[in-house]
Amino acid sequence: MTRYDVVALGESMMRLTPPGDLRIEQTRTFDIWVGGTESNTAVGLSRLGLDVAWFSRLPASPLGRYISNRVAQYGVDTSHVVWAQDERLGIYFHEKAQPPRDSEIIYDRRDSAMSRMQSADLPRDLFRSDRSRLFHITGITLAISDAARDTAREAMRLAKAAGWRVSFDTNYRSKLWTGAEAAEACDHAMSLADLILCPYGDYQVMYGDAAPEEALEDLAARFPGTLIVMTLGKEGAQAITSGGNRIRQPAILAGEVGRIGGGDAFAAGFIYAWLQEGDAAVALKWGAAVSALKYTIPGDLPLVDPEAAAALVAGGAGGGLIR
Repeated sequence: MTRYDVVALGESMMRLTPPGDLRIEQTRTFDIWVGGTESNTAVGLSRLGLDVAWFSRLPASPLGRYISNRVAQYGVDTSHVVWAQDERLGIYFHEKAQPPRDSEIIYDRRDSAMSRMQSADLPRDLFRSDRSRLFHITGITLAISDAARDTAREAMRLAKAAGWRVSFDTNYRSKLWTGAEAAEACDHAMSLADLILCPYGDYQVMYGDAAPEEALEDLAARFPGTLIVMTLGKEGAQAITSGGNRIRQPAILAGEVGRIGGGDAFAAGFIYAWLQEGDAAVALKWGAAVSALKYTIPGDLPLVDPEAAAALVAGGAGGGLIR
């Protein structure tokens, strides 16, 4: 049986985006991308050289196979996907815009195949001590339905019982639930996690206003013994280790071509280095590097080159020259 470094569970959708900066009501065609926070991170981890499996519940249709094939194309094992007959794939539309007009996300994901996933669908033979090192999941899976939330909680329990480490990214989405609902559900998940990834904006929505340093300390107090990582947008990221050591990492400036998936790319870089090096400071550098590279790539998936990420971590210029 295959042993993985990371196993991830979550919904992946088809993204439809008008070409250029057209509005949806103007366009006659759409660019098609595959996007889902856990599958984005899984692809990033695979690109960095780890053995990764991602599973979900997909419709047994050409649309479902399109998702699975695209994720598998980049080296992620999708053999544990649950296939559902006569169900639908979640879709979302992305209307890109330049300031002062805001870009917009429109979801069409209600009652998707993944939202109907049950605990009985989990591949329990996968959750054994010799099958993986870490299980990764995010708050989006908790948000899409009660069934998915129960399934996610059972998967985390199985991972912990198998002796795996667990990473949890809050990944708050205001179109899926309120901050209070997210805090209630995510608190339980974070209590099981060895690594918590929480954007500063998520903390503010879920727990209230506080300075970034105070927010980090609050999470450390709520979830003692856990590695807490908080991304700060253009201000970089900060972390506090299980032993109370605080670390700060500046952002790496990048041209913005594909912003969607930047946080998932950060998670991939951080988890990769954390598993390989065991050093949170090094992991923060990798998170910043992989996220910066993702910003230069269209689509949701962080199709980064590990050599380029390593060069940024080492302090390489990354000046955009032709090689």
